[in-house]
Amino acid sequence: MESSAGNSYKIETRSLSYYYEDHKVLHSVSLPIPDKKVTAVIGPSGCGKSTLIKSVNRIGEITSQIKVEGEVLFNGENIYRPGVDVVELRRRIGMVFQKPNPFPKSIYENVAFGLRIHGITGKEQLDSIVEQSLRQAALWDEVKDRLSESAFKLSGGQQQRLCIARALALDPEVILMDEPCSALDPTGTARTEETIQVLKSDYCILIVTHNMQQAARVSDYTAFLNLGRLIEHDLTTNIFTNPKNKLTEDYITGRFG
Repeated sequence: MESSAGNSYKIETRSLSYYYEDHKVLHSVSLPIPDKKVTAVIGPSGCGKSTLIKSVNRIGEITSQIKVEGEVLFNGENIYRPGVDVVELRRRIGMVFQKPNPFPKSIYENVAFGLRIHGITGKEQLDSIVEQSLRQAALWDEVKDRLSESAFKLSGGQQQRLCIARALALDPEVILMDEPCSALDPTGTARTEETIQVLKSDYCILIVTHNMQQAARVSDYTAFLNLGRLIEHDLTTNIFTNPKNKLTEDYITGRFG
């Protein structure tokens, strides 16, 4: 996949090896992730999908001792170089987790929370950003009359879109999604996938999914990982209709994994 004007790499891993303490989870993974596209990462359980996505905003090091070899480039800059402001990095590279995790606050305050932390406190500005974020996450029409209600009163799918809105409020450039629909029912999954399709016109989206049908539906590019190694990366249509690697073909046809 070659870079071209208007289809530049927002994120790029170069020979990335990633260790939790002494355990090597990723083996020299080189993956270009273009802007304003959806890139899906598929592969069997334990293959390193979640580790890869967590390496992109350095969230993996919050709970574990990690070591990194190689580079993760964001807008051409290595995010593991000395002196990187990790808080600012995570603002610019937002993340949505596998299970909806709203704060024990109102719908409004869930979206406004991060804004307040970053010093935005004016009511008019907060109101505007909260509304815009909820609209982008396709949730505004469902909650505009109940913003003061607890986020826990929302359905699972609505909670996940609220978490997307919470990430969008901080004006990120990249949205990471770690199996964002695995805890949702079919309706919640469909609405979340629709939201992803709308958002990709403005954001770089990297999604980990165990659901190959979902990868085929929502992504422009697909990367197949196995045992911590990148086996194949190509346009999604090529991966699912004409994979170059026998291992990829075996996985997507259900022969293993």
